Amino acid sequence: MSNENKSLSGLQRFSNKSIIVTGAGSGIGQATALRIASEGGAVIAVDLNEAGLQETVSAAADMSGSVRAYSASVAEEEQVKALIADVKDKEGKLDALINMAGILRAMPSTETSLAEFQQILNVNLIGTFLCCREAIPALLETKGCIVNAASTSAQFGHPYMAAYAASKGGVYALTRTLAWEYLKQGVRVNAVAPGGILTPMVLAQGERMASLDMDLFTHLNRPDGQFGAPEQVAGVIAMLASADGAHMTGEVVKVDGGVHN
Repeated sequence: MSNENKSLSGLQRFSNKSIIVTGAGSGIGQATALRIASEGGAVIAVDLNEAGLQETVSAAADMSGSVRAYSASVAEEEQVKALIADVKDKEGKLDALINMAGILRAMPSTETSLAEFQQILNVNLIGTFLCCREAIPALLETKGCIVNAASTSAQFGHPYMAAYAASKGGVYALTRTLAWEYLKQGVRVNAVAPGGILTPMVLAQGERMASLDMDLFTHLNRPDGQFGAPEQVAGVIAMLASADGAHMTGEVVKVDGGVHN
């Protein structure tokens, strides 16, 4: 994990704030949990990857905020309900929900089984919806906010990612719908759309990608071949979830190094 997790400016934008971060066992979710904790937040780190969660907790040990691990599947309705109840009981309130849990499998569309397609939608889209639905009553009490994980794949035709792109397109639409629905009630809803970020989820596709036509990806890559880091996305998420993002709602912010401009 990079030292970029530390707030370089010494900001403490999340002091006395309770924030759920899903997918916090690795990648962008983990970087976000640590960024929030570095700025004084009390983070409830959610994942099924218990080893990854413990790594996140350990990395936050000397930070001004805190991280506590909570093992749950965002795709399971009863587990999501239990998560929100636990946060209300132990933290007393919820100030922000950051939905970063997700899965990716790169494969030709004709080789994608219905079960695989549904599993990706269940985690990436249904899981995001369930967390939002259950968290919104608590966020109404605090005038809190939501930050979701969309993707540049939702808009720019990433090959071999039909299920993933469809799920992220759903997150894109869900984000904008909820932002308008709760505008008058003071709950902000935004999303980030990462592209070309080097995460364990992306690295895990290595063997699958080796058998695919990589020429189809040339328009999606930076000319210098550089990938972004999870910490760079986490910084944008932290801004959206803080008071610095108070005049932003319904936005889906690309974090892709300018590839899709």
